[in-house]
Amino acid sequence: MENGLSSFWGPVTSSEWCEKNYVHSSYIAEFFNTISNVPGILLALIGLVNALRQRFEKRFSVLHISNMILAIGSMLYHSTLQRMQQQGDETPMVWEMLLYFYILYSPDWHYRSTMPTFLFFYGAGFAVAHALFCFGIGFKVHYVILCLLCIPRMYKYYIYTKDVSAKRLAKLYVATLFLGSICWLSDRVFCEEISGWYFNPQGHALWHVFMGFNSYFANTFLMFCRAQQRGWDPKVVHILGFFPYVKIQKPKSQ
Repeated sequence: MENGLSSFWGPVTSSEWCEKNYVHSSYIAEFFNTISNVPGILLALIGLVNALRQRFEKRFSVLHISNMILAIGSMLYHSTLQRMQQQGDETPMVWEMLLYFYILYSPDWHYRSTMPTFLFFYGAGFAVAHALFCFGIGFKVHYVILCLLCIPRMYKYYIYTKDVSAKRLAKLYVATLFLGSICWLSDRVFCEEISGWYFNPQGHALWHVFMGFNSYFANTFLMFCRAQQRGWDPKVVHILGFFPYVKIQKPKSQ
């Protein structure tokens, strides 16, 4: 939204959200939409440390790193409101979903080299096409389709998992996705009404926070399921009694 202090980054060339621009700093266009990505970076860093410390497969390290890259891209986009930075936010969103697709479906894929090769070229092709044609609603539809393709496999993992704590992770994943989506839609659909309120609830910023936790819960659940497949005796344990992570016990032969 226009208004606020003078712009350091020049005229707005990207999509805007329901937060007044340059109100708190002349260097940050949407202040709350920018800093709300910090929890996602910290959560991804915690997941990365856990994956490296317990020597999970490299795919999970890459997944946590992709979460951090996505959050940093979102910070650059919302702090500048420039078209190039918006694409730097949206393209990693697609790459991340392709990575989730690989992690979810690759265990039962008989031709191991074909899936990563296809997904790599698909992701590269999308990046080039998005840079050239600047998809608008097409990007959103494409992203939703990728998310929907992952749901059947996530549900299969859920029903085959007997561990109560792991199932709770899946439920937290669904809950944060639901709450985050409500915040995103409210910020987008009711912005005109919200702008007249004395207090802006910052729905898009809340979306970032919820999705940071959503990614962490999804990653942790998938790490548990993969450890079960590998026979690593996974357990969901909690830091300080409430923050979950996966602890494994690999056989000595591994």
